[in-house]
Amino acid sequence: MESSSLSRSDLLSASPRMFENPVLDALSRVHPIVPPLIFLPAIVITFLMGADRIGTGNALLAIVIGYVAWTLAEYWIHRIIFHFEPSSGIGARLHWIIHGVHHDHPNDPMRLVMPPSVSVPLTLLFGWLFTIAAGFDWGVAIFSGFLVGYLAYDMLHYHTHHHRSTTRLGRKMRELHMRHHFQDDHTGFGVSAPYWDHVFGTASRAGRK
Repeated sequence: MESSSLSRSDLLSASPRMFENPVLDALSRVHPIVPPLIFLPAIVITFLMGADRIGTGNALLAIVIGYVAWTLAEYWIHRIIFHFEPSSGIGARLHWIIHGVHHDHPNDPMRLVMPPSVSVPLTLLFGWLFTIAAGFDWGVAIFSGFLVGYLAYDMLHYHTHHHRSTTRLGRKMRELHMRHHFQDDHTGFGVSAPYWDHVFGTASRAGRK
């Protein structure tokens, strides 16, 4: 079927092949159940490790710290890395692979969550940094909170694109994210934590107070 005959909904959903190699292309498409299968066990294990070393109360505090760290990482990764857009060459190709395809086809359910080949090494890098900065005992507990934030982001992002929220907060977050996609992609970088857009001056016009 020619692309010109596709409906707007089809065009937003049907992302093209990313790689000629069929294995690589298959790896670039991720079912949304994959992040919970990977990260829920990791969250439980790292929390229990942290609680065993620093106590449950401190581990819960560390989870809060890790969650806040994730929200900041989410904002700045989205703003600085995902929206660094070279106009040509390998940079443009990398941008399209990393984030451009999602903006071109935001409703493709298999290209919404980050592939484990990227998310696992990236989160492990942050986990290592936490253990360097806070020591292993606190660092592993903080890492647990970071993973909570990442998994919540992935699931909320999927929900925002593929479900209609019944809550006022959910509808507002969907509105802000859709404004980022279809109105102004220089605003609204905080998907799961849109308050950082107010802190850093990138709130969408509708979201400004």
